[in-house]
Amino acid sequence: MKVAEKIVLLFNDSDGFATTIADALNPKPNSPLRKLEEQIQLPLDKYGVEDVRNAGSIVHFVDEIGVYQVSIFLLQSYEPPLLVCAMNELLDLITREASTLPTVVAPFLVAASKLKFNNRPLEASSRKASIHYVQVGTETETSKLFASRMEKPPPLMQIHHEPLSCLLLLARAKSLPTSILIGQRSSSLSHKALDEELQVIHETGELLASCTGLSFSRDKIKWNASKTSKEEESPWRALYG
Repeated sequence: MKVAEKIVLLFNDSDGFATTIADALNPKPNSPLRKLEEQIQLPLDKYGVEDVRNAGSIVHFVDEIGVYQVSIFLLQSYEPPLLVCAMNELLDLITREASTLPTVVAPFLVAASKLKFNNRPLEASSRKASIHYVQVGTETETSKLFASRMEKPPPLMQIHHEPLSCLLLLARAKSLPTSILIGQRSSSLSHKALDEELQVIHETGELLASCTGLSFSRDKIKWNASKTSKEEESPWRALYG
């Protein structure tokens, strides 16, 4: 398996945010890039997990001379503790197969109630689309781009979202240059809240297009994610805090 030096890492979610973003990222008109798709195979036997190898899919964008320009990973949904095992293997795969240390961009759409500061929900930014970013590892051109367009969250922000917390933990441990985009979504079902959420998705897609050289097709976005007022608290969140 080959991977590009620019990687978009998406974690499948029940609302369909990851697949929505993946489907809307495509080569620009008249671009020589072509798509190449394959499945992610992760050996989880050493963790005592058998028969769980097909872990998701990858879409590569390859130029006319066969150079991989961008790789979009879509990891299937896992629950802790298997989530940590699969993510650890995935990051090892990425660093092992890339010709040089890759730059990873990972977007998330997280309920505002799961992002807390001083034990209170992190208030949405005054901007219409509320997106923050966190940089792990060395500074890159991608992180400079994000720094010029977005705010960093408070340094003591508490994250109660397992995939995001787990990625932060592992990327730091592996010193992997990783830019994490955190879009907030409301638990409200109002039209205004859904419109703002859609704007967050659009802005996230445009940011990804800017750093990858791809095109983000807004007309492919059909977003009517189901919301629930039930906020399940899992004891696994305490591991990542």
